[in-house]
Amino acid sequence: MWCVPPCRRHQLPDEPLPVGNLNVEPVSSVRDLGVYLDTDMSMDTHITQLVCTCSASCDRYAAYVARSLATLITAFILSKVDYCNVMLSGLPKRDLERVQSVINAAAHLTTGVRKYDHVMPLLKDLHWLRVPERITYKLCVLVHNCLHGTAPH
Repeated sequence: MWCVPPCRRHQLPDEPLPVGNLNVEPVSSVRDLGVYLDTDMSMDTHITQLVCTCSASCDRYAAYVARSLATLITAFILSKVDYCNVMLSGLPKRDLERVQSVINAAAHLTTGVRKYDHVMPLLKDLHWLRVPERITYKLCVLVHNCLHGTAPH
């Protein structure tokens, strides 16, 4: 490997170098153990590759983390909200709003928006129902299962 300062790069040979019965073409950078070395040792190629690779990884992992976070919130928070929520049917609005605040906080956490941003677009994007609709949905599913003989005895 030939390393020269940029002012002497023109002195490097352009033609292939014979090694045994092979001709090795000159290149401006090589990779060894994941590190890119360029002819002037500026590390410019390595930094460019590092930034590109990390940016792509961040995009890929951010989507993965967002999906994982939504799954965790659904499993640990919304499942608690939904557990026996039929018992909340008929409660005053102020009581249901307290439960709704938990869902709102979960929506903000899942989407990563600020605490005081409006929550309705978030719930719509996440396909989450508000507490009164969750209760109504659960009641409808329970009645449907009873009418069709699929409810527990």
